Amino acid sequence: MSEPEVFDLIVIGAGPAGENIAQYATEGTDLTAVLIDRELFGGECSYYACMPSKALLRPIEVAATSHHLKGVSDAKLDVDALISRRNYWVSNYEDSGQVKWAKGAGLEVIRGDASFAGPRQVRVSGEGGDRLLEARTAVVIATGTTAFVPDLYADCAPWGSRDATGIREVPDRLIIVGGGVVACEAATWLAAMGSHVTMIVRDERVLPRSEPFASEIVATALRDAGVDLRLKTDVSAVRRDGARDTGIGQIHGGPVTVTLGDEEVEADEILVAVGRCPALDGLGLDVVGLDESSVLDGDLPDWLLAVGDASGEAALTHWGKYRARVIGAQIAARALGHPEPYEPTNVPVPQAIFTDPQVGSVGLTEAEAREAGHDVVVASTPWSSAAGSALLQDDAKGGAQLVVDASSHRVLGATFVGPGAAELVHAATIAIVGGVPTEVLRHAVPSYPTASELWLRLLEDLPPALRDRPTS
Repeated sequence: MSEPEVFDLIVIGAGPAGENIAQYATEGTDLTAVLIDRELFGGECSYYACMPSKALLRPIEVAATSHHLKGVSDAKLDVDALISRRNYWVSNYEDSGQVKWAKGAGLEVIRGDASFAGPRQVRVSGEGGDRLLEARTAVVIATGTTAFVPDLYADCAPWGSRDATGIREVPDRLIIVGGGVVACEAATWLAAMGSHVTMIVRDERVLPRSEPFASEIVATALRDAGVDLRLKTDVSAVRRDGARDTGIGQIHGGPVTVTLGDEEVEADEILVAVGRCPALDGLGLDVVGLDESSVLDGDLPDWLLAVGDASGEAALTHWGKYRARVIGAQIAARALGHPEPYEPTNVPVPQAIFTDPQVGSVGLTEAEAREAGHDVVVASTPWSSAAGSALLQDDAKGGAQLVVDASSHRVLGATFVGPGAAELVHAATIAIVGGVPTEVLRHAVPSYPTASELWLRLLEDLPPALRDRPTS
């Protein structure tokens, strides 16, 4: 092989985190960067996760809302049109637009399998043969995650999240194993599309990392939508005849049967949504004296970085993009000899869950805050306590909660559950990052009648000492 091609930055993985770190590290500088991916440029989120799931869920949400507003005729779902909408938002699983953006940003684009050839060196095997690359500044691992499939399900050709978001055949009967975000969102749209969903959850509640009241509301909503929700239940055996890979979103064989204690449940398809793992296999980490734990623990040489889901940090697209922007800007500042940009130490991770009703949360739950040693005060209010939020649905169900530090009067965490709740959480994120005490927040006047009035109700639920600041 000839001498290596030299770039300042080599980024393995062209999803949102990889794209952002390459862009922020090079814009306004003379640095060069190359983006490498063996799959579609734009990553999991663009084609198989966030975008297709929200494309499916929004029309379902609108149709469901029509059942809860007097004066509106019940909307009906058109499954074929729903799938067509999904296809539009994933660019029909074609990435020329993303590649065009990358090239327009001055980035080199290579499609192929990347692995380490030595310190600062990466070998890429693709259609054009092997290429050896070398980084002057850094190599970035931004390879995302892959679905975790326990051995129990290995021989039954289960659906993964890509099959659920890429659905082409709606199974009459579907088993979903798992109770996290992917499982709950998939149950929401698949039940709405006509599938009889049996949801098997090992934990005592769905969304186990959320506030308990949020889990309870979502569980009730799933059951109201016809989902057969089995909590504190384990699958002890699975069998399926004719299991085969028929392509994304299609039924993968004959009926599948799961054993739950003394009971058997049969379905046409099974979706296993029990977690994801950083996609680090095949990178040749051992070539540079590293392993998976080195990446996840951040125990890396100065020329190697990890960002996004592959780093072991919160596996959320917006968080990966944020970290990529911060680290990319730091790389650019060093190259230009500028001071590194400000980075606060108290940045919380927000999350939006697009079930019906939605869940928006940020920061610490009450349990997490108490475990961290905070003297906690909790404020809560029903969704219908504010005119603006109650107007969104005539029988709107949900609630909101603030977790506040009694000493500093600062918000530690917030959870909103209800119609459009995901749009409320950013205000809480700003409050936490800005360190705004509650006696100042009470002077942020919400417009009437909007759902943001819930903030007023929450602050009113706090003790007076946390609401009123003396004039002296």
